[in-house]
Amino acid sequence: MQKTLKIIALTLLCGVSFAQQDAQFSQNMFNKLPVNPAYAGTDGAICGTILLRQQWENFPGAPRTGLIALDAPVLQSTPFHGGAGLTFCQDQLGFDKTTFAKISYSYHRALWAGTLALGFEASMMQKQLNGVWIATDPVAQDASIPDINTGGIKSYDLGLGVYYTNPIGMYFGISSTHLTPSSFRLTHPAAKGNPLNVPDDYNFVNAKHMYIMAGCPFPVSRNVEVIPSVLAKTDLTSTQLDLNVRVVWQERIWGGMSYRLTDAVVAMVGFQNGGFRFGYSFDMTTSDIRNYSNNTHEVMVGYCYQPPTRVKRTVHDNIRNMNFRNGEME
Repeated sequence: MQKTLKIIALTLLCGVSFAQQDAQFSQNMFNKLPVNPAYAGTDGAICGTILLRQQWENFPGAPRTGLIALDAPVLQSTPFHGGAGLTFCQDQLGFDKTTFAKISYSYHRALWAGTLALGFEASMMQKQLNGVWIATDPVAQDASIPDINTGGIKSYDLGLGVYYTNPIGMYFGISSTHLTPSSFRLTHPAAKGNPLNVPDDYNFVNAKHMYIMAGCPFPVSRNVEVIPSVLAKTDLTSTQLDLNVRVVWQERIWGGMSYRLTDAVVAMVGFQNGGFRFGYSFDMTTSDIRNYSNNTHEVMVGYCYQPPTRVKRTVHDNIRNMNFRNGEME
């Protein structure tokens, strides 16, 4: 019974506090591509990032998320120069496992000594359901609750974004995901051909999500800079705001704090060397869920390769190198 109550509490709290359907990460300053396709290639490097998140450790059915994001500059010698990206994510919450893949393209233009990018993404999402429920009453008596294992329920959608950054590291972006109405629907086998029209077991509709991100580094000494940033996200029903600040020493080691309104205080540490980057965050829950679990861990690993800059060679004729044949210039 105690385990059942915990599952119910988790479901209710998720529905009230985390109505957004997209996966959540605390180290969002290193996770821009999945929420804004315009970010692709704006760093001018070939970059890969892996994020692993275990939320509410030891809580039955707690969220577990893994993400891989890749992006790079493309078509630099053409009028369509910009960036391209690829994102793969798997997010599991209780009996519901969501997997999605995105491809992104970003068109870049120079503006105010920086880069303005316009981005587009297309994605495919798949859901899998585990119909094993912990309940006091047989779930088979309620046709609106799926009691079978299923997978391969797919949907497709689109996203758009705008992103601006400049050489000092200031950035601002606004984007939207799930722009096209898409839904997942599973009908219980008993409902097929049933004249009583038994309701669908599972009907999930993707809600439009909007994101606003911004950040800017402020040098405070020769070796130290402070980088505040913010990420606001909404599905037009509920809104969540992450306020972040990192202190970076010699562009190598950082520590910081985040506050997610009505949810958690987050501690972050990390380091980078060359193109390699590693970060860890720990969420201290401030919502009512802290009475059941207060441990959320997140690990970030990234690497960026900076392609060598091609030197543009120019050729011109020098009168001293011209050849003459039969008294005529050749």
